Amino acid sequence: MSQTFRWIALTSILLLALACARETKHDLLKKAELVTTRAELEQRLGAPDDRNKLGPIETWTYQASDGKVTFLITGDTVQLQATSDSDRESAP
Repeated sequence: MSQTFRWIALTSILLLALACARETKHDLLKKAELVTTRAELEQRLGAPDDRNKLGPIETWTYQASDGKVTFLITGDTVQLQATSDSDRESAP
């Protein structure tokens, strides 16, 4: 029983540490400031957590510790940034 409790406690601590390690929406937007191209965005933020494409329009979504940041990309140009919480969406 003691081994099981230790394993659960350790797992919980590791999961909490991982959750805290994610950047905030503000941090992501600050890193992406003045980004104009898809290549610049990927260089600054890395690969997105979610990528959707419809014709020449793409949305790249990055998970943050306090919500999500989504970028609208047309062709090779970053057009728009938006943030969202789990319940509602708002512009930065």
